[in-house]
Amino acid sequence: MATPSPSPVHPVPRRSAAPPAALDLLAKARSGLAEAALLPRSNERYATAHLAALRAAAAVLAARGRPEPVHPRRRPRIRSAWEVLPEIAPELTEWSALFASGAARRARAEAGIRDAATGRQADDLVREAGMFLRLVERMLALQPVAQALPLPRTPGPERPEAG
Repeated sequence: MATPSPSPVHPVPRRSAAPPAALDLLAKARSGLAEAALLPRSNERYATAHLAALRAAAAVLAARGRPEPVHPRRRPRIRSAWEVLPEIAPELTEWSALFASGAARRARAEAGIRDAATGRQADDLVREAGMFLRLVERMLALQPVAQALPLPRTPGPERPEAG
């Protein structure tokens, strides 16, 4: 009986076609989202969840992005990821608008402005960022890591925040 000849194709399928930079950004987004869910202060939760969403958007740009043509006499205008994302991934336009609308609140939260984000706003953003991250992972053909995303918080009184 003849033994089968070895196949030149590796039997283990690749997990993703996304470039390493995109995979690194997604890992940081997952980690940041898990951290956000555990933070006691609503400002910190909000800012950290928004940053996680921004990293997920950056992963899409890293995987699909094309640099804008540079005109020799004109400086390129700096644009936020939320402005560029709909051009690269039109299916994420509504998500882009959602997170772009929260950028000013995130800046206030990071600056330590008291009550920049309520507990409800922070919890909603953690949940929305989690949905966005899962969507981006599917777009980039990734399988979400089990238990990498935070579980929804149960409703209850706002946790006290130290001044």
